[in-house]
Amino acid sequence: MVLRDVHILNNGVADIVTTGSEITGIVEGGGYAPGNNDIVIQTGNSLAFPGIINSHDHLEFNLFPQLRSEIYKSYMYWGEDIHSKNKEVIQAVLKVPVSLRAQWGMYKNLLCGITSVVQHGEKQVIENSPVTIFNQCHSLHSVRLEKNWKLKLNHPFASPHPFVIHTGEGTDRQSFEEINELIRWNLLGRQFVGVHGVAMSVQQAAAFKALVWCPESNFFLLGATAEINKLKASTKILFGTDSTLSAGWNIWQHLRNARKTTMLTDEEILAAVFYTAATMWGLNNTGAIKQGYYADIVVAEKKGEDGYYAFFGCNPENILLVLAKGKIVLFDALLQPQLNSIDIENYSRVFIHGRCKYVAGNLPALIREIKKYSPGIDFPVDIE
Repeated sequence: MVLRDVHILNNGVADIVTTGSEITGIVEGGGYAPGNNDIVIQTGNSLAFPGIINSHDHLEFNLFPQLRSEIYKSYMYWGEDIHSKNKEVIQAVLKVPVSLRAQWGMYKNLLCGITSVVQHGEKQVIENSPVTIFNQCHSLHSVRLEKNWKLKLNHPFASPHPFVIHTGEGTDRQSFEEINELIRWNLLGRQFVGVHGVAMSVQQAAAFKALVWCPESNFFLLGATAEINKLKASTKILFGTDSTLSAGWNIWQHLRNARKTTMLTDEEILAAVFYTAATMWGLNNTGAIKQGYYADIVVAEKKGEDGYYAFFGCNPENILLVLAKGKIVLFDALLQPQLNSIDIENYSRVFIHGRCKYVAGNLPALIREIKKYSPGIDFPVDIE
């Protein structure tokens, strides 16, 4: 496959050549001579960048609307409040089997150009998933809500995978102290990846291999977020969306709002969803557009001349093409005439703000099946 004359983020115009699951060539300035069997895709004035790595989501919780009635001191107050005031809404979603909910969570990520997502909580296995669902970690919910977390953390035969845990998700003293408790009980020196860390200090951050920053969720629930501008000196910073219980479905809005905080530079935000995330999770040969790397590539309409402006200005409707390990898993209807050689029966049509997208699998059938259990659930896409 040849992606012709695309503008690579932080680079110039090039032809990107893929063979099987890998990037096998990057021809600066274009002009690559394709073979007889190559699919050549011309995307016009477009920007290419690596598939996004979402380092924190709960796939099975993405049918929920955002729920809150106030700004909370911590996740504990939030949890108690929504379960007392939103019982009917919560039960309507929980009627849907968890396997169907997780499938929609996967599609939520794909439609945004995410090719790898780290699942937190119950492991979700989705057959023939068009995106990578990363489960190679130990998921602990939190110090206050995970039963027997001390025993799980210090189990002598636990695998060497990192322990991922919500920590410091609040603005009160108790949220700060629970981080100290977690650090104190890490008797075997396990590798930690914290999530949220709103109450985290620079000293505490040094005990963590990485911290996943979820600013949209934090601001919605707590009216504050972690002091990432300070914590980044002590630990690696990754980026996550959390679920739609506490944050919108569109990661591009999350990224724009993160940028507005100015707590990370543009380069640091990109690292948090690309190279640093790939390195942290051991997603080898991902997180960059380089020869020999996996062809996890997103191509989107390019707005303006500046690469950063084009990247942060993106939305799901602007995405023209998504490759996951070399396979086309999403494409805009504008590209269909160039894709006559692919089996269109393996894709289904959905509409985002009027733009027709073809996605791998049968997303309309999934939506219709979900609505059998709970007809009132809203989706951010339309189907025929």
